[in-house]
Amino acid sequence: MDAGSDSPSAQAGPSAPTAAAAAAGTATAVGTPAAVDQTAADQTVSSVLARAADGGRITADEALLLYTRAPLHALGRAADAARRRRFPDDIVTYIIDRNINYTNVCVTACRFCAFYRAPGHKEGWVRDVDDILTRCGEAVELGATQIMLQGGHHPEFGIEWYEGTFAAIKRAYPQLALHSLGASEVVHIARTSGVSFTDVIVRLRDAGLDSFAGAGAEILTERPRHAIAPLKEPGHVWLSVMETAHGLGLESTATFMMGTGETNAERIEHLRMIRDVQDRTGGFRSFIPWTYQPENNHLRGRTQASTIEYLRLVAVARLFFDNIAHLQGSWLTTGKEVGQLTLHMGADDLGSVMLEENVVSSAGARHRTNRTELIHLIRAADRTPAQRDTLYRHLVVHRDPAQDPVDDRVASHFSSTALPIVATT
Repeated sequence: MDAGSDSPSAQAGPSAPTAAAAAAGTATAVGTPAAVDQTAADQTVSSVLARAADGGRITADEALLLYTRAPLHALGRAADAARRRRFPDDIVTYIIDRNINYTNVCVTACRFCAFYRAPGHKEGWVRDVDDILTRCGEAVELGATQIMLQGGHHPEFGIEWYEGTFAAIKRAYPQLALHSLGASEVVHIARTSGVSFTDVIVRLRDAGLDSFAGAGAEILTERPRHAIAPLKEPGHVWLSVMETAHGLGLESTATFMMGTGETNAERIEHLRMIRDVQDRTGGFRSFIPWTYQPENNHLRGRTQASTIEYLRLVAVARLFFDNIAHLQGSWLTTGKEVGQLTLHMGADDLGSVMLEENVVSSAGARHRTNRTELIHLIRAADRTPAQRDTLYRHLVVHRDPAQDPVDDRVASHFSSTALPIVATT
């Protein structure tokens, strides 16, 4: 990992202590300017932590101060207190879903993506509607309540393709929530079909889309976004599409891929941009940060976020987002142990048992889990596990371990169907 601006200790700004005071093992005499500066900084951090833990709003500058300067354990305690204020029952949720990728053909060519293939590439593919419906049927059999239909920005896929596909899924499996696509797909469909963003959103909604995923957010801050995805819409356009969708009755999640070379200040700016929209719409159900995966893509892992950077970001997000209810920890990109640690840093959701996932795994994420293990991870963190739906309603609260569900098939799969294909004659 780069030891420069991508480190939490970098870019602390004018509140940082002098080099002598900051040096490990260096004693500073009481009453010297360095000691006075350090004491003032510590008092400021403590004051901001206390205010945020009590539900008070903090500024972006204060969030950056906490991210770069707050002691890790104090930061975690404050974030956990903020979580408990919102969810005093200590329930942590998970969902069973399936990510169905309908094509890997994409014209956007993001530098961090290992999944896409350019139009005309020999490895490009498209799933037909029957294949998609088969995968939906498997998901229903395994207890899934949500489908995330996502894929590349195919140059030939206009609004009609999505309308027909969504309508077919809803006819066959009306019980499945379609939490799918994202603002980037709206921009692409609008360009391909020659219609407005509003028209795309309304037609997707009317065809059966229940809510938008946070896909395509990556990082919304201008400089790093352009560096890793120069052909993708700017961050302010992504947010504008989401704001329009919220106004039309489609809620969404918000995400953040960290570790692609952004500075600490740019990380916090990403949070600020999301919070500003949330103040106006209230349409973001949750915030989901995850880490860049370095394999098989053009960035080649030159910069990555460390575990500590990720945990600090989760905690700061819980303190900063006083207007977003849920915060999800990522086990898929950081590992199950780190995912479990997020439950002590403000997270109240541990994501999903993904019956299929192809995009992040193609870039190197090889962590797998199943429902039994996810329930155990939550319970071992001294929380009560609960299966939820897309709206975060509790479907089953697992209060008694003796009553935990047991089904070895409900497990994460990569690049595969979840159930064996039975040959017919």
